[in-house]
Amino acid sequence: MLKDVLNGLMERYQQRVPDVAAVITAMIKEGMIRKADDIENDHIAFRTMGVPQLGVASLEKIFLHYGYRKMDHYHFAAKKLDAWWYAPPAPQYPRIFISELRVKDLSQQAQDIIHSYTREVSSDPVDQLNLDDSAAVDTFLHSALWRTPTVADYKLLAAESEYAAWVIYNRYYLNHFTVSVHNLPTGYNTVADFNTFLEKHGFRLNDAGGKIKTSPDGMLLQSATVARMITAEFAGGEKQDIAGSYVEFAERKVLPAFAGLPPGEIRREHRREGFEAGNADKIFESTYAAQTKKTS
Repeated sequence: MLKDVLNGLMERYQQRVPDVAAVITAMIKEGMIRKADDIENDHIAFRTMGVPQLGVASLEKIFLHYGYRKMDHYHFAAKKLDAWWYAPPAPQYPRIFISELRVKDLSQQAQDIIHSYTREVSSDPVDQLNLDDSAAVDTFLHSALWRTPTVADYKLLAAESEYAAWVIYNRYYLNHFTVSVHNLPTGYNTVADFNTFLEKHGFRLNDAGGKIKTSPDGMLLQSATVARMITAEFAGGEKQDIAGSYVEFAERKVLPAFAGLPPGEIRREHRREGFEAGNADKIFESTYAAQTKKTS
């Protein structure tokens, strides 16, 4: 069931995010991988609204049902976000990172706009789902939870919280998936080398906080493409170019306790685990105007 749900998420994500197929195609041409399934997915991420009937408390029920375990909490004061990551039931599955907007911390105007949409969801929709029906779960994760927003509401939210604007339009749509680079062939198996490869092929990287975001312990390195702009249709048929989703890349270094292991024996549990708030804070900006509106 979990595999079916993850496959459904990735299938639609690839359809809507051109960079996914483009990155995979470039990796195959370069000889890094033979097929898309050779890529190890480090984690996938969702964005949510922190309102009582939705948010993390609702969405996490799906993944907890499939055996994920809730792990560390992260707080992003400036962006008014909270987030948690979830460890998978088996190493072949990606970690999950779910963030939520602290709606109550926004201005009254922004709160009123958000609640005008989210109050259409009067009870937790996951409680109505048969979580043992993977097709139903897949459909839910790609269904609109509230009416299509107006361009005016989108712009008002974006002026205060670009995260809020992204969620009001995209709902639970998958925000990104993450290529694990450390198991790729030599010459591509560090974020630095992989970034060189990406830029050689014309991909634009998020440079908020630097193109490589590094944890204080130096053991988790991340980078991401800048979200491509997509033409979105709003209420009344109005169209507006907005940020879509992006692709992330992660390098998890081997923990000191396992530094002596031969490369062929290194497994996921031997590498740096979890996430880093400082890294994630800048990765969020892959959909922000400061990145998407740059010309170079």
